[in-house]
Amino acid sequence: MGLKNETSSSYNTKAFYKEYVEGMDSRELGKQLQSDSERLKKLYKDALTQRIPKNTSADEIPFTQKALSLISALTKRLNPVRRLIFGISIVAFLSHYLLSIVGLSGFVLHPLLLPISFIGILLILLIELLEKSDFQKELDFARDIQLSLLPASMQSAPQLEIFSFAATAREVGGDYVDIIKTEKGTYVIIADVSGKGMSAALYMVRIQALVHLIINKLHPSPKELFLELNDYIKSNKKDKTFITACAAYFPHNEDYFTLARAGHNIPLVYNRERDTTYKINSDGFALGMTTTANLRKTLTEKRYHFQEGDSLLLYTDGLVEARNDLNEEYGIERLDGLFSIYGSLRAKTITQKIQMSLEVFMGDENLADDITFTTIHKLPKPKRIS
Repeated sequence: MGLKNETSSSYNTKAFYKEYVEGMDSRELGKQLQSDSERLKKLYKDALTQRIPKNTSADEIPFTQKALSLISALTKRLNPVRRLIFGISIVAFLSHYLLSIVGLSGFVLHPLLLPISFIGILLILLIELLEKSDFQKELDFARDIQLSLLPASMQSAPQLEIFSFAATAREVGGDYVDIIKTEKGTYVIIADVSGKGMSAALYMVRIQALVHLIINKLHPSPKELFLELNDYIKSNKKDKTFITACAAYFPHNEDYFTLARAGHNIPLVYNRERDTTYKINSDGFALGMTTTANLRKTLTEKRYHFQEGDSLLLYTDGLVEARNDLNEEYGIERLDGLFSIYGSLRAKTITQKIQMSLEVFMGDENLADDITFTTIHKLPKPKRIS
């Protein structure tokens, strides 16, 4: 067991070198290089798509035009001042070598052209890094706010133990899980907003506030909750967002729950009496994909027995679609098999077993999508003390 000395030490060349090369192992460098290459390829394709006339192949475009299209797409990401500095730097760089080639290296400004070019590019780089650092701080702050809105990992309700797990592929994510307790019962909602990043996260926060408002005001069934949410989403005709969701309602002191599934991943239930799992494959479009009138006809709400020792697993697609270094998916079969083994245990244990299995499966691979899942376990009724 290695012991780390956490006392502060002087900042020297060795410390600087250690910080500078942190994370620069061959595997990580390869992944980062591939990621950056893919971003440049996408930018290049988008730039050509905008400039290539219809019915024209990319092979017919001259190399110079392709290069200028890529440079134009890159420089458009700079503000006018930085674009001007970038242009001056490029001109100074090219002028330095052109003057050298034609034998005018004695020109009075020739020795200054290369330093001007270098300083200009370095200045842009430093400003972009500072701006990115400020933006990262804002993202971290947004992440803290979003995480504060999620329920605590461990929740309890009458005869229920609920344990949740959430991990975002980026700083903020579009997955949503919530546990809302009322006087009559407990709602467990899980959802996945289309898209990723900040836009999906902001939409998720709006949906969360609306879910709490509807439940506290109307105490709806899962189907009624989704119809109200669909009304809100479809009220804005410009809004092209859609949400897959699953909601379960557990009334107090009852051995059942009601569930509706709006285009979401199929939940799994473990039945202790039969020691087996089964899938809840109910019908329903994703929210925002159809009118509320049509959703009312197609969305089904069913009641399922839920007795002592039974468990329910709700999850987003990021869990079953997680991939390892061989590009294999984690898959519903693997999840179902794991759930059938540990489904009789407490919610916290089941969730931790799934988390560990997923970590071993993925290895060092990064998340491609947000991963969220929650386990609900039915506890025995408390014994009365006579």
